[in-house]
Amino acid sequence: MESNLEKESIAYSKAYQFAIRIVNAYRYLIDEKKEYILSKQFLRSGTSIGANLAEAQGAISTNDFSAKVSIAYKECLETKYWISLLKDTGYFQIKAAESLFKDADEIAKILFSILKKTRINSKS
Repeated sequence: MESNLEKESIAYSKAYQFAIRIVNAYRYLIDEKKEYILSKQFLRSGTSIGANLAEAQGAISTNDFSAKVSIAYKECLETKYWISLLKDTGYFQIKAAESLFKDADEIAKILFSILKKTRINSKS
């Protein structure tokens, strides 16, 4: 069974790789689709996941750690929203959107698991 630290490391690694995909998708939206408004929100939330996990690694308390992971989780949910909106408005092809959404969903599940375990452990 994975420890919380292992899950955090996996989440960070996946979030970092996801951020690279987000940056590349953002470039596509700007260069090919000439979409500048929604894409900026998508870029901000999608790259914020890993940034908040990086901050969580330097947390000074369990509550601080949990707060940063919680923000990362919420940013992940927001990113899923933007992916769906960009797909449904024709900016993303269905296959690309599904792939991005799947990755975001996987990260969200890992983060939720970390939050659940962190909050249970803090009550003990």
